[in-house]
This record gives sequence, C-alpha cells and structure tokens, in this order.
Amino acid sequence: MLPVLIWALVSLSLADNLDTAYPELEHYRTIYVQENGPRLSVVTEQSKVVSRRGGNATLPCKFHRDESLPPNPKLRIKWTKLTSDYLKEVDVFVAMGFHKRSYGSFHGRVYLQNSAPNDASLVITELTLEDYGRYKCEVIDALEDGTGVVSLDLQGVVFPYFPRLGRYNLNFFDAERACHEQDSVVASFDQLYEAWRGGLDWCNAGWLSDGSVQYPITTPREPCGGKNTVPGVRNYGLRDKDNRYDVFCFTSNYKGRFYYLIHPSKLTYDEAVNACQKDGAQIAKVGQMYASWKLLGYDRCDAGWLADGSVRYPITRPRRRCSPTEAAVRFNGFPDKKHKLYGVYCFKGHN
Repeated sequence: MLPVLIWALVSLSLADNLDTAYPELEHYRTIYVQENGPRLSVVTEQSKVVSRRGGNATLPCKFHRDESLPPNPKLRIKWTKLTSDYLKEVDVFVAMGFHKRSYGSFHGRVYLQNSAPNDASLVITELTLEDYGRYKCEVIDALEDGTGVVSLDLQGVVFPYFPRLGRYNLNFFDAERACHEQDSVVASFDQLYEAWRGGLDWCNAGWLSDGSVQYPITTPREPCGGKNTVPGVRNYGLRDKDNRYDVFCFTSNYKGRFYYLIHPSKLTYDEAVNACQKDGAQIAKVGQMYASWKLLGYDRCDAGWLADGSVRYPITRPRRRCSPTEAAVRFNGFPDKKHKLYGVYCFKGHN
C-alpha cells in the first residue's frame, strides 16, 4: 500500500510542477464528464423484413424515453432510405406532432403504424421494385436522438440480360434502362449473392446497382476465372460507368396474367405484337417470364417472342427436348423479326 501512496504523491507533485513551469497548459486541460448513458434509445425488433412487389411492409421501430425527460410535443420521427453512397440518404417520411409529410415516390404510400405511444414503425404500401433496400429510423427529442436500421427485401428473381446488339454492349445507364424496359431493376450485390447461393451460374460480367461489375460462378471452369478457383461471385470492382458489360436485373411478383397465346399459326414479331393486342394484352417482357417461371412455376415447352425481340421459353420440369438437364428460361437468341417460326408470350395486367 505504501508504494502506491508514494507514487500518487509523486504524480501530484509532477503535475503541480508542470502547471508552474508551463502556465499555458491550463487552457488545454481536458475535462471528462461521466453521464448515466443515453436518455433516448431506438430499437428495431427485426433487422430484415421480406415482402413482394405490390404488397405492403411494416418496418419496425420503437423508441424508449427516460422518465427524467419532460414531455415533448415536438418529438420528431424521420425515416430515410440509405443508398450505396453512404453520404447520401433519400427522405421518405417525417412526422412531428400533427405534422406529417412523405416524399418523392413514397408520397401517399407511407404512414406510421402508431400501435403505441412509442411506436415509430413505418408502413409502406403498394411496394415497388425500387423500394428494396435499407431504411433508417431516426427519433429526435430535443438534444437527445437515436437511430435504427431495417432492411426491406423483396421476393423475386435475378436474371442476366444483354440486348440484341450482343454481349458487353451496355454502359451503366444503358443497363438501368434495359432492366426497366424488361419490367425489372438493376440487381444489388445482395440479390446476386442470394441468386448465386440458389444455383445461378453465369460466365459474363454484368453491372450491379452499386456501379460494380460482377458475375456468379457455381462451377469453376477455365473461361470463367479458372477451373482451379473456388465457386463464388467474381468481382471486377467499381467500374467507369461508360464501360460496357451485360447487366443483372431483378424482378418480383406482378399483378396480372402471363401466358402463351394459343394461335393457329407461327408468327413474325409484328404479328406477335398484334396478336397479343387483339387478345386484350401486351407482348410479355423478359422480366415477366422470369417472374412467372421462378415465382409461379410456369412451364411451357414452346419458344415464343418477347417484347425485346428475343425468343425464349420457361421450363420448371426438365424433360427430353425441353431443357433436359435443368430448370431454366431457355434462350433462342434474337432471330430476324420477319421469321415466321415462333409463337408469342403475352401479359395482361390487372389494375
């Protein structure tokens, strides 16, 4: 005990001597204040919520105020959507007392659940493909604040895509447009990773929504990174958005009916478009075929025109002459549109 007391006295003496020798240090002392911890906390009971396009989702968020805090009618609840650019957030919804406001594409589709006085959960209705992502719940109570993050996932399917021009012809902005035209959006890395875990194997690099270029390999082989490598999602990293690759698109459930049109004869592309219109429908898009195949189990061994001028057919039950080795959407290329060799797939939307 005595050595400890001696050391303490020596330390105090040295500190006093420093103050005397260097009086200017007096202005640079750091004072540490020990608090009892945050008086406002935010809790998200689930880290991820899964829904589907056209459905609803409730993103959980609750806050707990210390009893020492006075009532605050100006307590503020703010929801934002996080982006791949960590410095940028998209405003979704703000509430302060009786004042509430929704923003952008979320206008009129979001509201607070308000199941209890401390409930800040957000309900999103009529979900779109663009709603997928991570959301931040922030509660601000005067000088106190807290945040929580929830991910919104959508049931769906990832598919590789390239246009009539051929492979490696899409810059990033072309890729966004191409997916949109096929009733889909550019897939995220997480969506591609889940598709790879589900067996997606594709040897052509494609854009993802964060601006990176990657491709999934389940069976390593020489032209696809080497046969002595391990399976995985190969990553080219972030690329110049003017560079050209394919793209991985993501789509989800739809409101409508996808079907092969029974017709007495084979059709040219223009005849196929007109035949669907006469049936009160539109020629189907690639994303609609993939969604029907993956999410609804649609199976048809007839090659048919699609809106982008490609010819494909969906097989969920592999059999002789119909994708005998695997369940897949089979691709017959982009034939001459004047060839009268194929049927047509149509889509009739439900309002």
